[in-house]
Amino acid sequence: MKKDIPKHKVEDVAIAIVPRDETAVDEELWDTYVINLKEEPIHNILINSRGYGEIAGEQKKTTILRHYFEKIGPLQIVKIEPIQAVLFDLTNEYWVSFNYDGYMYDKKYVFVQGSISTFNFTPIPFLDKKGVMIR
Repeated sequence: MKKDIPKHKVEDVAIAIVPRDETAVDEELWDTYVINLKEEPIHNILINSRGYGEIAGEQKKTTILRHYFEKIGPLQIVKIEPIQAVLFDLTNEYWVSFNYDGYMYDKKYVFVQGSISTFNFTPIPFLDKKGVMIR
């Protein structure tokens, strides 16, 4: 039965969006990262990314991109993809699935429209840079 399937909460995995040059935050391309903050590796990581929303009264959506990583080590950060700054006017969603400790986990990380800005900057672990991060 569905009620018998254990539900495990995703902890210690984050998505961060970081400008390539912190002094030029109006730069065209930023980078997106997945961060494993666990003391153990995670395996079979599948990430779907997409953007959607309304710009100037017109519905827009991006292509869905899929990325696969066999393993992300403990306390490690891995670049997923670049993201254009013009897409910050959309909602950007990253759906992450992975195996850990014999279970499959998944979580949606949603950067709502306008949330990717210097106002929301926080230090990004392992990069010595600032960016926007969701844990």
